[in-house]
Amino acid sequence: MTKGIWIALGVLVFVALIGVMTFLMMDERQHRVEVCMAFNGRTNCSTASGPTQDDALRTATHAACTLIASGVTDSQACERGQPLSVKWLD
Repeated sequence: MTKGIWIALGVLVFVALIGVMTFLMMDERQHRVEVCMAFNGRTNCSTASGPTQDDALRTATHAACTLIASGVTDSQACERGQPLSVKWLD
């Protein structure tokens, strides 16, 4: 085979790979949620998404607590707390 054919074959494989990846990513349903948390007199809201509702809720809760809790112990205590509000956006 000539060099041109190898290049064309490489481009074709690359385009096919990008197409498959795009299809798989679009097929995955994302759940979006906004969570508001309160901890030690401070409140914060955060929006996150994930492939499952549990993943989205956990990520949004973690992100909301990140700005209002300091240190690992406080962050864990905040994340175990009851959210002020949970609003599903999908």
